[in-house]
Amino acid sequence: MGRPPASDAPKPFTPSLSLDDLTEYIARQMDALFADGFPVRPQLNRYVAAALERMEHCIMRVALKGFHTKDGPRYHHLHTDQHAIFLYYLSNTVHRMSGPPPIAEKAYALNKTLHGLDAYFEVELPDVFALAHPVGTVLGRAAYADYFLAYQNVTVGGDLAVNHATFGEGVVMYGGSRVIGKTTVGDNCLISAGTSILGGIIPSGQVAFGQHPNVETKPTRHNVIQDIFKPVV
Repeated sequence: MGRPPASDAPKPFTPSLSLDDLTEYIARQMDALFADGFPVRPQLNRYVAAALERMEHCIMRVALKGFHTKDGPRYHHLHTDQHAIFLYYLSNTVHRMSGPPPIAEKAYALNKTLHGLDAYFEVELPDVFALAHPVGTVLGRAAYADYFLAYQNVTVGGDLAVNHATFGEGVVMYGGSRVIGKTTVGDNCLISAGTSILGGIIPSGQVAFGQHPNVETKPTRHNVIQDIFKPVV
């Protein structure tokens, strides 16, 4: 096969701020909220650059409204859902690169302060995920897979025996839903608003609804990856 027409080629990813300006912006936010005198700015640039690379990979594959403009995929620092994703990537990137713990901690705390999102920097969220007005959302330790979407007041966490959930690809957790403990959620699943799941298996291709221990499922008519995300092939 030959090269596709230029009009079909993916459009470039365009952050709203340059690398230096975004680094300065983040540093000022951290210094304003966490004024402990720790020198954030001199060390921050390399971590912001690495987090931006992860952000580009993610945003290129998200088709939600506001994540793309006529000019292509875009991360805007004032788009709060996008900035919440970026701050998670930043905190986790610092952790992965064995950077100064105060920077990872401040990026995590900044996210919690600005967006009400609790996604600790040691938690490994997937390479491709999205958030929709995630105020009050807690994404704890679990085995996440790509094409994961969480809405507001969602909880993923361990049980008293420190068991954690496993998610397949293409899972949506709607507002107020909870997945706790040793739960397996298959591919292409929707967890309905207000649903609480504590242990068990949700088979692939299902909508789950109800409260533990009375959770029911029915087949979904949706394809999460095709409907919400934009896989690059």
